Amino acid sequence: MSGTKEEDRKGSSEWREFFWNPRTHELLGRTASSWGLILLFYLIFYLFLAGMFVLTMYIMLLTLDDYKPTWQDRLATPGMMIRPKGDQLEISFSVSDTESWDGFIQNLNNFLSPYNDSYQVQTNDNCPPDQYFIQEDSGEVRNNPKRSCQFNRTMLEECSGISDRFYGYSRGQPCILIKLNRVIGMLPGKDGQSPYVICGAKREDTEKIGPLAYYPPNGTFNLMYYPYYGKKAQVNYTQPLVAVKFLNASLNTDINIECKIHSNTLADGSDRDKFAGRVSFKLRINDK
Repeated sequence: MSGTKEEDRKGSSEWREFFWNPRTHELLGRTASSWGLILLFYLIFYLFLAGMFVLTMYIMLLTLDDYKPTWQDRLATPGMMIRPKGDQLEISFSVSDTESWDGFIQNLNNFLSPYNDSYQVQTNDNCPPDQYFIQEDSGEVRNNPKRSCQFNRTMLEECSGISDRFYGYSRGQPCILIKLNRVIGMLPGKDGQSPYVICGAKREDTEKIGPLAYYPPNGTFNLMYYPYYGKKAQVNYTQPLVAVKFLNASLNTDINIECKIHSNTLADGSDRDKFAGRVSFKLRINDK
């Protein structure tokens, strides 16, 4: 028993001596100078790593442009979206129930407020149609801010919310606005031919969709709104729109609709991306 106690005291003494040896003044087996050299090494090592990181970030930032992305993984065909925004691209309402479509009206009013003619006249230019509005820089001298062409709300005619403040929803003839996503430097047409939108029902709903009206005429995104130079370079840019009015769609039934962009420069949309050059949504108009 006494041997066991002696061994325990010896082990405890060795552990205390390893932690701090008063004879050699070693802490955890190292002297103060040894610990100082190790800490100095790691300090220099991590300062070197931090300096390399800062230098790398600085060199990378030198390659970036404030107005135009240096590297642009541009889609072959930009995406499309609709307004008003419905749940999961569904526009469903009842003609007789104003509350069912009042939210759509508010959404459209808010979205179209920057397109008011009075605002467009003050901020944007009246450009010649059917040709690109090119504004190149002169070497290192930037031509910024770049000007933009007017897209007046009145160009949407019956879908402008001016002649009919309910956008046709109160009569069961709703307007849907379509926009093409912005892509810097994109030229969506050639030979003076602007891209245009065509909407149609899916195969099973062909007889339900009825006649359509497009605003501006022929559903075109005029070339004068391109190319787009970016939000910082072209601060007052107004995205062109196409409005589609459903004049006599079937009531009390779901209608699956697809709108596509047609252009002589943009590739057809890919099946992998359902929003590339097209947008699909569901329309349901109830009479009660």
